[in-house]
Amino acid sequence: MKVNIKTPQEIEKMRIAGRLASEVLDYITPFVKPGVSTNELNTLCHNYMVDVQKTIPAPLNYAPPGHTPFPKSICTSINKQICHGIPSEKKLKNGDIVNIDITVISDGYHGDTSRMFYVGEPSIQAKRLCELTYEAMWRGIDEIKAGKHLGDIGNAIQKLAEGVGYSVVKEFCGHGIGKNFHEEPQVVHYGRRRTGIQLEAGMIFTVEPMINAGKAAIRSLPDGWTTTTKDNSLSAQWEHTILVTEDGYEVLTLSAAAPAKPKYHF
Repeated sequence: MKVNIKTPQEIEKMRIAGRLASEVLDYITPFVKPGVSTNELNTLCHNYMVDVQKTIPAPLNYAPPGHTPFPKSICTSINKQICHGIPSEKKLKNGDIVNIDITVISDGYHGDTSRMFYVGEPSIQAKRLCELTYEAMWRGIDEIKAGKHLGDIGNAIQKLAEGVGYSVVKEFCGHGIGKNFHEEPQVVHYGRRRTGIQLEAGMIFTVEPMINAGKAAIRSLPDGWTTTTKDNSLSAQWEHTILVTEDGYEVLTLSAAAPAKPKYHF
């Protein structure tokens, strides 16, 4: 497995791309409310990226082997949808939770991040799942520094999620990122400590756990992209792009209104 170690010049371009991706989520936040369709959110984000930021929405027409081109500029995954939800005319309603996943291309480099949003007032169960998933992502991130292993990240996430009776989706993972949308390494959100490749300063990858309130089993929808929980339980996901440093990490997908690192409660 060849992992691309980024140069200082590449790291600076990734900082810019990451901040821009996060700023799209800052921009769209006030529009996420009951009665808005995910298509409307897609249009708003697309126009902001293209017209204001002068960035390219990476998901639009993205077609990895075996997939039809993704038809929209963002992913919107609602309630039981785990990931890769395609924006549509369906309107969000009070109590929904939705993940909005943004990837921009700026000066040839990708910035990738996602957040969970509450539509109106969420249920206690939904809020707990979203908060735990956010904490799980950060617990994984806190394991990152040169000399540690990928398994340390996955173990921290899995231990927290399964410790409260939730489950970790294993079919999808974080990934290296740079000039390419998806690079090595694959960053799974489960595993054993001190296993997997050793981290080196200059690696850049995403940490993006998908946590189900019920069982881990998934179902793929006929559109070829959307994945849901098999048992129709709620699912949540958060994502940051991370730079490995000698003494820790740098989160590249932070912006003025990005949610703060949580105090650990679980």
